[in-house]
Amino acid sequence: MSLSNGRRYLAIPGPSVMPDEVLQAMHRASPNIYEGELHDVTASLVPDLKAIAKTDGHVAMYIGNGHAAWEAALANTLSRGDTVLVLATGAFCKGWGEIARELGVHVDTIDYGDAAPIDLDRFAEALAQDKTHRIKAILAVHVDTSTSVKNDIAGLRRVLDTAGHPALLMADCVASFGCDRFEMDAWGVDVMVTACQKGLMTPAGMSYVYFNAKADAAGGDCVTGYWDWRRRIDPDDYYQYWYGTAPTHQVYGQRKALDMILSEGIEAVWDRHAALSKAIWAAFDIWSQDGPLRLNISDPAYRSHAVTSCFAGSPNGDRLRAWCEHKAGLTLGIGLGRTPPDAYFRIGHMGHVNAQMIMGVLGTIEAGLKACDIPHGDGGLAAAAQVIADLG
Repeated sequence: MSLSNGRRYLAIPGPSVMPDEVLQAMHRASPNIYEGELHDVTASLVPDLKAIAKTDGHVAMYIGNGHAAWEAALANTLSRGDTVLVLATGAFCKGWGEIARELGVHVDTIDYGDAAPIDLDRFAEALAQDKTHRIKAILAVHVDTSTSVKNDIAGLRRVLDTAGHPALLMADCVASFGCDRFEMDAWGVDVMVTACQKGLMTPAGMSYVYFNAKADAAGGDCVTGYWDWRRRIDPDDYYQYWYGTAPTHQVYGQRKALDMILSEGIEAVWDRHAALSKAIWAAFDIWSQDGPLRLNISDPAYRSHAVTSCFAGSPNGDRLRAWCEHKAGLTLGIGLGRTPPDAYFRIGHMGHVNAQMIMGVLGTIEAGLKACDIPHGDGGLAAAAQVIADLG
């Protein structure tokens, strides 16, 4: 007998659960790419993507994942030999820095470790030492998917403005977009990158680079025709949105996903993610009272509402994941970028998630803790249920 038969639940931090409505919108024959409906649907994405980011700036669309957006953001703003400052709080900002290095850009890094947010005082000290404004851009991740830390992006802008430093502020919102509150213009972000497969609830294949006039004026010699965002934001021909054949079915899926987000309202979407996160944290508060289990980020103010990284001790992380997937049909995220990786697991709770789904995840984890004989405090599921009851 297996208890895992039936609809499986993919609770990894992206790609996320895809709504049936999105999949149905994509279940169609290939459209005419030269004229007609596809052109109108593509153009309709732009104002709605900007509305969710709360920006009056531009958004360029690319066929590619978050790494593609990283490269596009860098290539459009930097020249070989320029310097960027990476504020690392996990694997992904370091990865963005590697892309910059491969483009011929000099990379300075402040590494805040794997369990803490960006320290704004250390950042201010680094800017104070850069008296000649050698640093051209600041690379920061809003939510690092590997550690689940949420950084204070608006705080980075305040530090830059206080220092009078002209560096561009670039934010990676791949994990957080559509889940954690983000306000591009109000927070003073010059460039933001994201992708479609997480909070935007569309199968992987598209990424987006947002930028303002300051970033557009930066220029640089790294950009090539394919990555040039200027051609994509005001195309003379439809193909220039994508610099080739459109990702036709992702376009239709993204249109439906945006309709769902805007129907709920982005503020309500943010509130839903925050509420469900509190239920997860409540369960871990109890489970961590006895045994090795703990949340990677201790301060709730710096925890993501999209992904939660958890420590279970080696090899308990892998043991628990294996039991949940093979015995119960729940797939949890691996300990990506962590040491040792088998000590960690991650819960994705982004996009198309509701209370019963989160309660199912937590109930399965609690059963797995018992089945794997991993010590833990009693009553975690009840604590989560109380949070849901109180918020409901």
